[in-house]
Amino acid sequence: MFVQLEIRIAIFFLRKHVREQNNSMSILVQIMTVADTDLVQPMNNSSEDTLFGWRGASLNEVLWLARETLDDPEWPTVKAWRNKGGKVLGHFQVYFPEELAHAAGMLPLKMCGAPVEPRLSDSRFGSYLCSIMKTNLEQALSGRVELEMFVTHPICDAARNLGAIWGRNFDYPCQILYLPQNPNSSYSKQYLMEEYQRLGEIIQDVTGNEITEDALAKSISVFNENRRLLRQLYAVKKETPWKITADEAYTLVRLAGMMPREEHNEMMTQVLGQLDERPTRKQDRIRVVFEGGFCEQPPLDLIRTIGQSCYIVDDDLLIGLRWILDDVVVDGNGMEALANAYIDNSSYSPVQHDNNKPKEKMLLERYHAAGAEAVIITAAKMCEPGLEEQVTYIQTLEEEEIPFFISEFEENMTTFSQLEIQLETFVENILFD
Repeated sequence: MFVQLEIRIAIFFLRKHVREQNNSMSILVQIMTVADTDLVQPMNNSSEDTLFGWRGASLNEVLWLARETLDDPEWPTVKAWRNKGGKVLGHFQVYFPEELAHAAGMLPLKMCGAPVEPRLSDSRFGSYLCSIMKTNLEQALSGRVELEMFVTHPICDAARNLGAIWGRNFDYPCQILYLPQNPNSSYSKQYLMEEYQRLGEIIQDVTGNEITEDALAKSISVFNENRRLLRQLYAVKKETPWKITADEAYTLVRLAGMMPREEHNEMMTQVLGQLDERPTRKQDRIRVVFEGGFCEQPPLDLIRTIGQSCYIVDDDLLIGLRWILDDVVVDGNGMEALANAYIDNSSYSPVQHDNNKPKEKMLLERYHAAGAEAVIITAAKMCEPGLEEQVTYIQTLEEEEIPFFISEFEENMTTFSQLEIQLETFVENILFD
């Protein structure tokens, strides 16, 4: 296994170097990709796996594979799925009920951006918009990812217009999931259920597969299991954060959005069993809640930088993976159950205007429940909902005399030395106050 891992590492860096030096050398890249997936593939892989090499691997090997996969802009798990004849529904990653796509046999792919330069997509957007819009479209325009359907949401002006821009460039269905503007209305659940039904009909047309009640119930059960495992992972982060770093946990969570959920459930079961035996010890770091990663995701190295001086014991990173806080009801009308879950039991965010979910109150509840000592508030550059929300958070935290740290990030940031110095000063002030 260690020999296999060393070969994988060599292949990964060689492939990365070739891509960076000369994009025209695609044939060599393809050859190395074949070597990676075929020649190095361990014997213990399932024929249905899209992430090769995790079964029976050590915890560190699985975490390395997760990081490698996230760093690869060619989306190897998606390509593996397509090579088996599977279809893919890409969706802008906040608040789409992935169970609908899963029940029709599609792979729901969370479009979270990627470490790529928006060479083709830059001309489709204004320079003042957040980078996740551009890098998502770049993935599709450059052929790095192929889809049969795309879904976005009107969570902000940029996301709302993304559907139209996407639709002008591709001939497959590009849809907007219109979320209730007033979730406190008595008609909001019925409205949302009808939206899910509308999208479900389009998904059925794309796949040729009917979304039956039985199929939807099975999909909800699969995703409930995933939610249970993610809750377990976050319990480890909260109770024993020295067992897993913030960036390691993040890579595991993010993988769920780019591979079959059944496979992710099996992998997470293996990983969680290994975490109990991980030889680590508690370090002198403060416990923080990270707030501001609901949509565009910070670079992995930024999360790692924070983790060098802080234990991130709770966060809103990739809220779309945990937007339903508890299990969805399996019995009865699946569309109705999903709509009820969104209205009644979804996590708060800057794009939810719900009087029953006061953001500042829920942040305080998470802070106290996690036994945190401070809050890190961040937002993506040019993200109007995220930046506007900071005003309320800051006022509340000041009133409660809770220490907080404010920063901004961009998807393609590469240097974090200044942030590291600022964080160290912030942490020292708390530790030695």
